[in-house]
Parts: sequence; C-alpha cells; structure tokens
Amino acid sequence: MSDSSGPGPGGGETPRGAAFFDRDGVLNVDRGYVHRSQDVEWMPGAIEAVRAANAAGLIVVVVTNQSGVARGFYGEAEVEALHQWMSEQLAAEGARVERFYHCPFHEEAVVEAYRFADHPDRKPNPGMLRRAIAELSIDPARSFMIGDQLSDMIAGARAGVASYLFEGGDLARLTAQAIAELGLKGV
Repeated sequence: MSDSSGPGPGGGETPRGAAFFDRDGVLNVDRGYVHRSQDVEWMPGAIEAVRAANAAGLIVVVVTNQSGVARGFYGEAEVEALHQWMSEQLAAEGARVERFYHCPFHEEAVVEAYRFADHPDRKPNPGMLRRAIAELSIDPARSFMIGDQLSDMIAGARAGVASYLFEGGDLARLTAQAIAELGLKGV
C-alpha cells in the first residue's frame, strides 16, 4: 500500500537516486504502533536528514511495516492520515517526502484481510522498495536505505541499495555519511 504526498516524478524520466527511510525508530521515536500525530516525536536530526537528502537531489521515500493494521489496533486510513500529517510537518520545515509506502500485512493477523505469510512488501522482503524504484524511476545504484532493524538492512540489500543501520543518535549525521558515500553533495 502507498500513499503519496503529491505527484511523483515517475513516468519515464531519467532515474534519480533515492533516500529510503524506515519510519518508526528512524524518523520518529518508536513508541509501539504509532498511528496518531500526538504520539509522534521526531527523532533527533530527522527533519534535517530529509532536508539534506532533498538538497542532494534524492527522492525521499518512507517504507514502513505497519502490523498494527493487521492486528486490528488501527486501520489503513489512520496510517495514511498520519503520513499526510508527517508530510505537512516536514514541508513546513522545508523537507519533502515524495512517497510513503506501508505494509499492513502480517502472518499472525487478527484481521483476516491482512493475514498473509511472507508478504512481498513486508520487510525484510523488498517489495515496497522495488515498487518505489519502478513507480518513481529510481536508480538503486544511487540510493540508500536507513533503518533500525536487520529486516530493513535485508530489504535494502535485496532491492540493490546501500543499507545503513541507524542505532540512535543524530539521523542527519548518518544521512550525511550515506550521501557522501554515494558521492553526492549534501548540505
């Protein structure tokens, strides 16, 4: 599933690089099943990280497993509303996320419609990244993934993008490192 923060740059354009970010534990503090704006606390350096990726000419994409939908804690409408709110908050700070992708499926879902063993979009599978690569004309060789779990690293590797493990601290610092290692100019 995906929700867009605006029209995408896809459609036959020359492929560009991308910065893929996991959501919970990377862009925002992971408080467990975050689905309301009042529960969002931005990770230190998150807004600056997105802004730096934008300044480097990268498409910014968020890829997030959302098993809370499958578990019946909240619906996809709440996920999409939160992503819209996050997009607006970032935009107010001069930072842009091109697209949010979320995977609501889980093998132990209590909501039958979301029960799916090993769904291709659920990280560590690379489905969300591969869809973004195709839909937004992204060049994997000029892209990176930042996540806080091994599943994020595996998904990035399976999609052919460099992967960086965020272990806390300042997200902008790790993003600047990833941009530099791609040979791009950040801010």
